[in-house]
Amino acid sequence: MELLYALLLGAGSVLATPWLLLLLWAICYDLIRTKMPPEFDHPLKLRAFYWAGIMLCTAGKICEFLGICRQLDVIRFAISFKKSKLDPSLFAKDLLFDGVPVRVYQPKAPSAGRRKGMLLFHGGAGMAGTIDFYQNICNIIAKKADVVLVSVGYGLSPEHRYPSQYKQCLAATVHFLKNAEAYGVDPSQVIIFGDSAGGNFTSVVAQQLTKRPDLPKLRAQALIYGGVQAMDFNLPSHVQNASMPLLTREDLLHFGLQYFVKDPALKVELLKGTHVPDDYRLKYRKWVNANNIPERFRHGYQEVPFAPYKPEIYKQVPELMEETFSSIFAEDHIIKQLPETLIVTCQYDVFRDDNLLYKKRLEDCGVKVKWFHAEMGFHGAMNFCDAGIFRFPSGVEIVDSIIDFVKSL
Repeated sequence: MELLYALLLGAGSVLATPWLLLLLWAICYDLIRTKMPPEFDHPLKLRAFYWAGIMLCTAGKICEFLGICRQLDVIRFAISFKKSKLDPSLFAKDLLFDGVPVRVYQPKAPSAGRRKGMLLFHGGAGMAGTIDFYQNICNIIAKKADVVLVSVGYGLSPEHRYPSQYKQCLAATVHFLKNAEAYGVDPSQVIIFGDSAGGNFTSVVAQQLTKRPDLPKLRAQALIYGGVQAMDFNLPSHVQNASMPLLTREDLLHFGLQYFVKDPALKVELLKGTHVPDDYRLKYRKWVNANNIPERFRHGYQEVPFAPYKPEIYKQVPELMEETFSSIFAEDHIIKQLPETLIVTCQYDVFRDDNLLYKKRLEDCGVKVKWFHAEMGFHGAMNFCDAGIFRFPSGVEIVDSIIDFVKSL
């Protein structure tokens, strides 16, 4: 019996040691590379989750180095374990909308008339995230807003290269607009929304739909801390939150280049702005400019000028300057046709100022905008609206702001 106990103890030690080393590495990495402002609430909770993320990414990198699998495969595998039960007040069905996988959530309760419809384009840098991963959020919004909600499972990069993601989101939206009545939805009351990368896809899809007079117009769009420009990575929020989990500025550049399947070493040049041609700087600086951001967000900020343009850098990443990625670059006649918009920003998010600039861009073109700012929010906060011990008040506030916006339409 003592021998068996010793063997079990030894096996347990062997199994636990790698994870303990990973945890120690994650803590050291976090303390060296990140910085949280003293006023941020629940710092230990966020750090604990960030440690888990670092451990996961490191384990994936080790697997990739050993030739076992890609780091991305490990991350996707871990994400696949997050499964939520369907709310009993809802029906859900997995379908294909013009070849794009979707899950349609419908309230079981009868409705006096046709409901509003929503399409969700999930986040995950265009490389991770699934319909299953976002089921909790869909449950809450479909139930509380009393809408038919379509969660879109677009193909992920690198298997599906840019611009595949927004095109699949667009195809699913067009299909739903054409067939809304079959799902008990008023086709004039369709809203699209997304977080992070999904917020980017939302902005692009809304712009593309202005070119389709044959379809019902969108009722509204909601952009949840989405990126809308890749011109300037030294705006106040990029500088102030450069070391803030869960998305540091370095992470943003790394994942962005990974999404486009580009050399990660280019992030040094992107940070300096050498990828921006002179004519783009002249044309778009009026929109991507720290002076367009409310003064309270610019406290202590000093503008970082662009380094001289390098054509050889631009040629490697021309996609970054396209309107179908940097959607703030769309012409006025497109912006003016956009529907009523909800923009959600988080104080401790590198993307905060992207959204503030897009807010001003829309308002200058006469688009009605509702803005919700999460004072204690951080990138990815929405996913923590119903996460047990990792639940954050800012995540609840963001989801509630979406529900209130939809109800107000």
